[in-house]
Amino acid sequence: MTHTFSAAIGIALVALLPGTPAYSASPSGAPDLSGPSYVLEAPSGRIERITVHGASLAGNLEGDSPDREVIVYLPPSYGKDPARRYPVLYLLHGFTDTANLWFGQSGPHFVIVPNAADQAYAHGVREMIIVMPDSFTRYAGSMYSNSVVTGNWEAFITHELVSYIDGHFRTLPRPESRGLAGHSMGGYGVLRLAMKYPGVFSSVYAMSPCCLSANLMPGAALMASVAQVQSTGDIAKAGFGTKAMLASAAAWSPDPRNPPSYFDLPIMHGKPVPTVIAAWAANAPLAMVYQSIPNLETYHAIAFDAGDRDTGIAATVRSLDRILTTFGVRHVAQIYQGNHVDHIQQRLQMKVLPFFSDHLSFN
Repeated sequence: MTHTFSAAIGIALVALLPGTPAYSASPSGAPDLSGPSYVLEAPSGRIERITVHGASLAGNLEGDSPDREVIVYLPPSYGKDPARRYPVLYLLHGFTDTANLWFGQSGPHFVIVPNAADQAYAHGVREMIIVMPDSFTRYAGSMYSNSVVTGNWEAFITHELVSYIDGHFRTLPRPESRGLAGHSMGGYGVLRLAMKYPGVFSSVYAMSPCCLSANLMPGAALMASVAQVQSTGDIAKAGFGTKAMLASAAAWSPDPRNPPSYFDLPIMHGKPVPTVIAAWAANAPLAMVYQSIPNLETYHAIAFDAGDRDTGIAATVRSLDRILTTFGVRHVAQIYQGNHVDHIQQRLQMKVLPFFSDHLSFN
């Protein structure tokens, strides 16, 4: 994939991609998916697959269904104690991923949520309800943003989904008992939603968050591949970087006057488009954070991390750490040994779930 550097352009595009030099100096070290922990084991709790209608997603110009599959993992004690209520962890998956993959419904994957949760519970982590909406869209990911092309995923997550879960399960329906976590695109979604919607969740954890910022500009080869996409079949055959470009444009530079894609690209006919570049930059959390300090100060706990070989993302995680430290916002940031995917199962079990066990209200 070809890129040229531009000091004036901050576009986080191919940092979405696990396993390429766009984010990591070494693509090796992915987990051995033949191991038992990467295949769904007999869960101690109950997996429920539900459909939640998103009025805020209806009429999106991509044509994606507003009826979204959501997977809920109810803890082992949920069916045994009908009077007990639980905190809820909302979990957001990454680009090209699905809820089915994360819950072991589609075979081996680099993280299996019920396996990680059961191991965490066995080691003293307090039980909670875990909820993951499926955010796979026409372009393989919603970016958890608000666009007439993709639909208003911000409202769907922070309002409609939370309201549905509180209305249909035995939750503790208050911010103190709600957490938000996610990986890669999901980590981006965590920080974006935390900055824009205080008072919904009290604690947040962004794992390897993509798209915080970058000084990369799409090169000619990538733009040529984007220009060749003309149909749904072309999208399915497109490479990761091409899909990421399309998804980012659909989320951050929608244009309802520009059919059939209904979005604008940051480079057209080989030339940068300043208004689109500005629109994309405005959606970078490292740009959003300065106006979001008062909102971030309201959270009980904030954490984010990245693997040291996830070099592009690790750099932006360090930048966010410095900014929050400068402004006195309480948080935990960690750079650990690993790449974008090789330790996600273990970190969910040993870091993320214990974090919410410590910081959410269970009463």
